[in-house]
Amino acid sequence: MASFKIEGGHKLHGTITPQGAKNEVLQIICAVLLTDEEVVVHNVPDIIDVNKLIFILGELGVKIKKLKKNSYSFKADDIDLDYLESEDFKRDGGSLRGSIMIVGPLLARFGKGFIPKPGGDKIGRRRLDTHFQGFINLGAKFRYNREEHFYGVEAKELVGTDMLLDEASVTGTANILMSSVLAKGKTTIYNAACEPYIQQLCKMLNSMGAKITGLGSNFLTIEGVKELKGCTHSVLPDMIEIGSWIGVAVMTRSELTIKNVSWKNLGIIPSVFKRLGIQLEKRGDDIYIPKHESYTIQNYIDGSVLTVSDAPWPGFTPDLLSIVLVIATQAKGTVLIHQKMFESRLFFVDKLIDMGAKVILCDPHRATVIGHNFQSTLKATVMTSPDIRAGISLLIAALSAKGTSIIHNIEQIDRGYEDIEGRLKSIGAKIERIA
Repeated sequence: MASFKIEGGHKLHGTITPQGAKNEVLQIICAVLLTDEEVVVHNVPDIIDVNKLIFILGELGVKIKKLKKNSYSFKADDIDLDYLESEDFKRDGGSLRGSIMIVGPLLARFGKGFIPKPGGDKIGRRRLDTHFQGFINLGAKFRYNREEHFYGVEAKELVGTDMLLDEASVTGTANILMSSVLAKGKTTIYNAACEPYIQQLCKMLNSMGAKITGLGSNFLTIEGVKELKGCTHSVLPDMIEIGSWIGVAVMTRSELTIKNVSWKNLGIIPSVFKRLGIQLEKRGDDIYIPKHESYTIQNYIDGSVLTVSDAPWPGFTPDLLSIVLVIATQAKGTVLIHQKMFESRLFFVDKLIDMGAKVILCDPHRATVIGHNFQSTLKATVMTSPDIRAGISLLIAALSAKGTSIIHNIEQIDRGYEDIEGRLKSIGAKIERIA
């Protein structure tokens, strides 16, 4: 288990280019299973979760070539379906939540798909009902082995239908989309997730010959086609990483430029940071963050305390709530953080309290943060990263803290952030990876 040693309190300066979006690319590289032709994907982040999924595709028989840094070609013309029922797959697939999204494409093209209970962050219940109910609606038969926690769906033919999703699940929407593009007839999906990453998947599938309309809305219509062809696709920059770099700049009182952020796909993220008093300047498609010696949280117009909460897109992404919480510890003012969508994502705040932050954990879903206004800096400590987003938040806190901090279990951070210590060093951070 590796750790980070961080000497905090240093000003940073420079330019950062965000990696490709983890939550998009996990969908995109599962979609390569829908065709036997070559698919080329650019801006693929070199992170643990993506590399695990690429490995699984390789074991499944997909021909994979690394064309250059962050670019791959995939060709799924000789798939080994027996791998799906092997002990190796039960081990490999069970270590990655994103592996669930191979089921839809496999079901659509080969008539069956299997998956062990997938892993991922320990942030409370993350049910799979939406995925499998969608497959059932299209005509698949579902089975579940309780002893081995192994899911399976099979169908001789998928038939389009109208469906209303019980939740606007991003991965559920992606899986159902990929299973319906080769189904017979028309499928409609109401209460579909409409994140930019789902829009990107729809654009990719359409470029392969699918017929999907309603992009950007929560009502998608899919006219089934007989086959899909190859394509070339570029992944968007990662909005979560962009928000993380904003947090780095603000908490270290540093000047930073984030390049090529795709402003039009950031939604309300910039406005939420501005409600916290953060200055963000749009320079072309870049974000410029000036040095912040102080920033004041805005109250509501009636004077009541601001609440920042998560919601399905176009609401604020839950993946950035931990960043907002850390930023608020050094703001002037008070904010209530309300984590509605997951049950255990606020339990990392005890680490921030140990560092001297004024945070009151009201319950598993709400925390009140009383900002220090940089009058009292956070103190260095030893801590352990519980998941990806909490891990990067603790890293940001450590970069701002007085003294040297140690963060254990940084493999959690590596799951979602490419070469994070190398890029931090490039802008002046004092960080070292230790065994």
